[in-house]
Amino acid sequence: MGISFKRHRFSPSVIRRAVWLYLRFTLSLRDVEEILAGEGIDVSYETIRCWVAKFGPEIARNLKVLRSDPSPRWHLDEVFCRVGGKRLYLWRAVDDEGVVLEQVVHRYRDGWTAYKFLVQLITNQPISPEKITTDGLKSYGQALRLIRFDDLHERPGRHKNNRAENSHLPIRRRERKMQGFKSQASAQQFLTSHAAVYNTFSTQRHLTSRRALKRLRAEAFAKWRKATRVDVGKYK
Repeated sequence: MGISFKRHRFSPSVIRRAVWLYLRFTLSLRDVEEILAGEGIDVSYETIRCWVAKFGPEIARNLKVLRSDPSPRWHLDEVFCRVGGKRLYLWRAVDDEGVVLEQVVHRYRDGWTAYKFLVQLITNQPISPEKITTDGLKSYGQALRLIRFDDLHERPGRHKNNRAENSHLPIRRRERKMQGFKSQASAQQFLTSHAAVYNTFSTQRHLTSRRALKRLRAEAFAKWRKATRVDVGKYK
């Protein structure tokens, strides 16, 4: 699970901090550059962008391995987004506690895309769903019948899918801060990395006591340190 930082001028601690700042908070690359400059670290925003692109996916994979099993009650939704000036769709699945399970950027919003998304979602989860709540898109019903999960389908109703709809808010904030995604590939890469960090550090602080918040935060940082630890053999 160790990461190789070989042939990088800056130390692993600086790289890890820059990547964490960018993926954890709604900051631009130039914001992160300025924060690091305030700490006496002179690094360009373009270098930070390269670090996020290179190390973000690897860190995301490590964090996913360390993630606890999600809830079996899932919420699915899709929203349009602008990528490179084109209208694309972001398909997302979260559990009933807000943990992001899967998200895919795709050109279409049809039954075949819904089917592929559901197969990928179920394949990548360590547990099977007990209930799947969706919006009113008919493609979900068609896809769930194909994979024989239609008996788990929660039909659309007032407020039933609020969990999925509310989970889009952090992505919308990032999209505005980044002034839109530049390409489908870069959007998919960033959203996957962002989701892993979001899942790790999202503590639902308004629903927990101070003592529980401190414990959850300590556990999140412990996972982060483990996911980003240096592979000593490769670093030398």
